[in-house]
Amino acid sequence: MAPPKVKKIAFILVDGFSMMSLSSASEPLRAANFLSDETLYSCTFIPADGTIAKASSGFTKNGKPLFENGYDFDLVLVAAAGAPAVYQNEPLFRYLKLLASKRIPLGGISGGPVLLARAGLMDNRRFTVHWDHRVAMAELSSEFLLERSLYVIDRDRYTCAGGIAPLDMMSAIITADHGNSLAKRVNDWFIYTNVREATDPQRTSLVDKYQIHHPAVLSAIELMQNHLSDPLSTEQLAHLSGIGERQLGRMFKKLLGKNPNAFYTQLRMEHAKVLTLQTSLPIIEIAVASGYESASYFAQKFKTHFGVTPTELRSQPPAP
Repeated sequence: MAPPKVKKIAFILVDGFSMMSLSSASEPLRAANFLSDETLYSCTFIPADGTIAKASSGFTKNGKPLFENGYDFDLVLVAAAGAPAVYQNEPLFRYLKLLASKRIPLGGISGGPVLLARAGLMDNRRFTVHWDHRVAMAELSSEFLLERSLYVIDRDRYTCAGGIAPLDMMSAIITADHGNSLAKRVNDWFIYTNVREATDPQRTSLVDKYQIHHPAVLSAIELMQNHLSDPLSTEQLAHLSGIGERQLGRMFKKLLGKNPNAFYTQLRMEHAKVLTLQTSLPIIEIAVASGYESASYFAQKFKTHFGVTPTELRSQPPAP
């Protein structure tokens, strides 16, 4: 019997990429080779900038510059974190477009799908990103077919939320390539016995996150999350949650330690911080997207909450 065709997979590494995400994607392929005693997959690691890619942990990986790697791949995955919505690298975008023109399947891990979308390579394709990048994606375009799944495989596009979600996506890929038996052996090798479905949620539920079960309070929090740019009054929140305004205030104080207005402000400020760090939107647009009409008042509230203004936060060097 002829040996199986080796599937060539390349990982383009954008500085600041997560080692956890990369390992979750590449290690199952190494394990598949080891457990089958055959070379089923080969991995190439390509720095997005120059010849060295640096992970958020400080780990570095050497490789050839983008265009010296050619196009002989069966799948190319972009691994990125940080702020991919404002990351600038025109050679990378050109390389990705060339790969697409040669009909090479493409994908992204964590923030990688954001870069594919910015290159115009996710039009009319379903895809997912890490939940931390969803706000920035929404500001880029409302036309993206963005899902909240762990991973999405839509024809020749493979996207994944990052973290350990690549383990789930790679299990699906190995199953499709070589059957469920090998995929299960790989999962057992990593003591990963509960492989998740693609459509499983990326984040814990509100119940798990806040450790509360009161239906009206949970309903109010969900309403707040869905109305960050057009804040509802406490009266509206209470009415839509089926509870009296005073009672809602008492339950928030009892269960969350703060009144509804303070909790709502916290959510809006966290939203504003993400937009400040992950997009290049003008401050006034961030203010409006966070429910404030005045940029100066917004900056004042932001500084009260975080100790710096949005402009000052943007000027600070990124965390290592």
